[in-house]
Amino acid sequence: MITCHEAAERLWEYLDGTVDEDDRVLIDEHLARCRRCCGERDFAVELRQFLSRSASTAIPADVFRRLHRTLEELS
Repeated sequence: MITCHEAAERLWEYLDGTVDEDDRVLIDEHLARCRRCCGERDFAVELRQFLSRSASTAIPADVFRRLHRTLEELS
């Protein structure tokens, strides 16, 4: 069984379908038991849907820079 931290680290790859089969099984098992992580997964799915719908709207340059900086800090 993996921890919440481990599940959260792999969540976006999981949603992209790019984790390997072993990791997918571990994350599925974790999500089956952890309400908190299920909430994070649901939020991530909603965020992805929102971003997808908003893709035709240009992001202001300052917002794009802040988002890019935040993503770099997380990786």
